[in-house]
Amino acid sequence: MADSQNGRDSGGEGIFPTFFMAGFECSTFLWKDGQRKDYVALTAHDRCVREDYGRLMELGIGVAREAVRWPLIDQGGGKYDWRLLDPFIAAAEECHVTPIWDLCHYGFPDGCDPFSDACVRRFADYCRAATERIIAHASGPRFFTPVNEISFFAGGGTDMGWMYPFAKGRYQEFKRALCRLDIAGVKAIREVCPEARMVHVDPMIHAVPPRDHPELADEAYHRAYDEAYEAWDMLYGGLAPELGGSPEILDIVGVNVYFFSQAEEAMGGERKILGPRDPRRKPLSDMLRYAWERYHRPIAITETSGFQDQRAAWLKMTMEECMKALNGGIDLHGVCLYPCVDIPDWNTGEWAKIGIYDVRDAQTLERCPCDDYIAELRRWQKLLEREERVEPGALAENMGRIDLGAVRQFAREWAARTSDKESMSPAPQQAPMAR
Repeated sequence: MADSQNGRDSGGEGIFPTFFMAGFECSTFLWKDGQRKDYVALTAHDRCVREDYGRLMELGIGVAREAVRWPLIDQGGGKYDWRLLDPFIAAAEECHVTPIWDLCHYGFPDGCDPFSDACVRRFADYCRAATERIIAHASGPRFFTPVNEISFFAGGGTDMGWMYPFAKGRYQEFKRALCRLDIAGVKAIREVCPEARMVHVDPMIHAVPPRDHPELADEAYHRAYDEAYEAWDMLYGGLAPELGGSPEILDIVGVNVYFFSQAEEAMGGERKILGPRDPRRKPLSDMLRYAWERYHRPIAITETSGFQDQRAAWLKMTMEECMKALNGGIDLHGVCLYPCVDIPDWNTGEWAKIGIYDVRDAQTLERCPCDDYIAELRRWQKLLEREERVEPGALAENMGRIDLGAVRQFAREWAARTSDKESMSPAPQQAPMAR
């Protein structure tokens, strides 16, 4: 698919319809207060899905991270309430949005023990049934994330004590159990839909020791470049191969990147987020290169956003680093702005102000566009993609996969006219989000 209008070479189709994606917060965990949280309902995405997808269509975004809410849909005994999924499938079809379906977003059905063989069987059955439902009612292509953020979930569900199963002291065991679930889910999905693609999402982090404790450097490195990659390693088959991982299971590496992903880590697990001009911060392009060289699998940034009035600046910095990554030969296929609609902070309940759309009225949950963020998004869209694809309302008439060759060609052009000094935007200041 050559873009002759802009004189760019054709390097083949990308994986996704558009380079930019968006995501909707869809956690369904049993929280530490003993209550089930459903962020699809808390953000009114269940009531506003058609309008929310319509906004993506107007923004020229053709891919959305979305949820199949396992704890609510799975009624037990092989019975499923698809009324909680069907409106999302219908809205995606109507608005020409391709979902990446999260099948387990931090939540298990009540009474489901994730360490048990029964849970593995139940999850595989559910993944098979959900895939059958989706392919019966939606056109392709099909993308799935069987278990979201395995590494983060492993910490949140054990030693951090945030969510079920509250298994203190069983961090490594829970991570392994989640990988086992994930691999079983991939196999079940592909029994139904062999061509389905898997997007395995986890945070990508960088850790450094305190300046007055250089002896902790090895520990910090292990945390960021060994431990944080263990789930991907298991899915890839390089670690715990008896679980059945392989490069085909891992498929697409989805990396989540926020300002607070880089921190100084002291003894006892204390974290101090590195400031925007701290020389110990690692460029995003270098972090992407590490993931690429470890697996040589396609990569997508599956979550990223700035905070409050820094959202546009964060996107600018992220995209400049993506240009460097593409020029370095990294097989990068897209950037997901997450969340599309703002979310309440997990701990405080205050709106985080990190979305493409803010929520200013807690009663109506009306969506209010973050104008400078959207303007920066549109600027990059028109640089990277055929302009007719990203004009408001044009997505339906201009579907198909993104011309990744054109994106790479632009990255080369950008590098040729942009000096290192000009392109080295510091990471914008951002307050930590309770995630």
